[in-house]
Amino acid sequence: MADVVDFKDIPSLVGDETTSDWVTIDQERVNQFAEATGDHQWIHVDVEKATELMGGPIAHGYLTLSLLPMLSSGLRPIKGVTRGINYGANKVRFTNMVPVGSKVRLKQKLVGAEPKAGGYLLTNECTIEIDGQERPAMIAETLSLVFNN
Repeated sequence: MADVVDFKDIPSLVGDETTSDWVTIDQERVNQFAEATGDHQWIHVDVEKATELMGGPIAHGYLTLSLLPMLSSGLRPIKGVTRGINYGANKVRFTNMVPVGSKVRLKQKLVGAEPKAGGYLLTNECTIEIDGQERPAMIAETLSLVFNN
């Protein structure tokens, strides 16, 4: 985990990269995501068919994207932040399948911190890596607003 910094020092973090712990993507998580989103495509939830036809089920791409808040929490603690909100994404690419049972982690690099609306607009380059694979599962440029009041 990175050292705690003060809110006013956020711009000095541009260029810093942090990495989360590994998280296992199990079938239960995939099934819960399918229930929450209504995406029950067989490549995700039909273990027998997916195993027979493609070696095993894979996680939804949007499940991979939805892991960003969990994986990024606590990576870069900032003293004085009272709230943060998602502002959007400039780009999201799913570059590799995540097999159920594999482990993933987030490598996040702060590439921008601009004053906005009394806080900072943060731009992060987010890469979801798959344990044992060279090609990442996802690369995204995300935007968030953080405030200290």
